[in-house]
Amino acid sequence: MPYQNILVAFDGSALSVKALEKAMKFAQEYAARLEVIHVCHIPVPVFGGPLYAAPFNGEKDYLLAAQAVIDEAKRITSQLPDVKVILRQGQPALAVLEYAEESGCDLIIMGSRGLGGLREFVLGSVSHHVVQHAKVPVLVVK
Repeated sequence: MPYQNILVAFDGSALSVKALEKAMKFAQEYAARLEVIHVCHIPVPVFGGPLYAAPFNGEKDYLLAAQAVIDEAKRITSQLPDVKVILRQGQPALAVLEYAEESGCDLIIMGSRGLGGLREFVLGSVSHHVVQHAKVPVLVVK
């Protein structure tokens, strides 16, 4: 059964670019709708013993960086018609899963690791969570 609604998670990393390229091929092959999601996770810095949240003024920088990622996704997909690029804010894995369900996606494509750094060993924490909790097939690109 061919896929009709493909969602690709994109964070600008090399593996997410590969995942996006794979998603574009699938979208063309199956004449499927392609949606690209980038999730901007703005951390809340915490200082002190009783864990008081400190005021945070760097939100603008995170949103500017997120817009640059969105612009890159749009550039890469520019030759395909009707690609939807979405920006969400929150925990990346949860936001991807939530959006996939909301939009009726029947396939999620993502890189095996993103920009998360030291937390990721074999499979990135975001991709691992999505694979474990998705209600639709997930293609993890290495």
